[in-house]
Amino acid sequence: MTPHDWYVENRSAFVASALEPEEERTFRDHLPRCEECRREIARLERDLGWLPMAVTPVTPPPGFTHRIVGTVLRRPGRTWGLLPWAAAAAALLAVGAGTWQLRADRDRIQARLEDRERRLLAVEDTLSILRQARQVTQTSISMDGREGGLVIFQDPVTHRWCVVVHGLPPAPPGSVYQFWFVTSTGMVRSVEVPAEGDRPAFLTVAMPGVAAPVMGAALTMEPMVNRTGEPTGPELAHVMF
Repeated sequence: MTPHDWYVENRSAFVASALEPEEERTFRDHLPRCEECRREIARLERDLGWLPMAVTPVTPPPGFTHRIVGTVLRRPGRTWGLLPWAAAAAALLAVGAGTWQLRADRDRIQARLEDRERRLLAVEDTLSILRQARQVTQTSISMDGREGGLVIFQDPVTHRWCVVVHGLPPAPPGSVYQFWFVTSTGMVRSVEVPAEGDRPAFLTVAMPGVAAPVMGAALTMEPMVNRTGEPTGPELAHVMF
């Protein structure tokens, strides 16, 4: 835990004026030096300012909800009317809304971290194949007046390929670009190749689970509904090793 984590964990408590006086002074002294905390404090005040009586929602300490409701309902000499019930309701709304908001923030951040971790692992995997490649094969692709290409990096250690396809126009409606392995006994379907305009497509593919050795690769354009074992559409690229 870093020293800054304490400020992160207590932002909501600061907005709700729930810190001890010394803690509040420490937090307030920190704000001029930390743009991140100033931004988050402003966001909390803006997002949670709609609550009754301007109570900003926070994560309650253990037993807080029970104590505040018990105090309102058991106060001696109190005449039961609308005010105490409204105060209790406002406090409960603040607690509930604050907990929901913090959970939503946590889940959103967790999802972003997991997505970035998946992307990082994919990049590291691709780079490992590129570094270990012992054979690089390439060929050109001409389509609709555009010039592109197919590049294959073969990793002899993991028996996987890094395939780069560039310069493809978007596939016509109802069609997909399909990558194939060429074996001694025929073509083996691999993965579909996305076409994103000027951005090249990077694919990592493993060897097909067939006994016949792989002798090359091909790229075709297939009907989207075609899932047969052999290509039926026009061939755009074909390489042999």
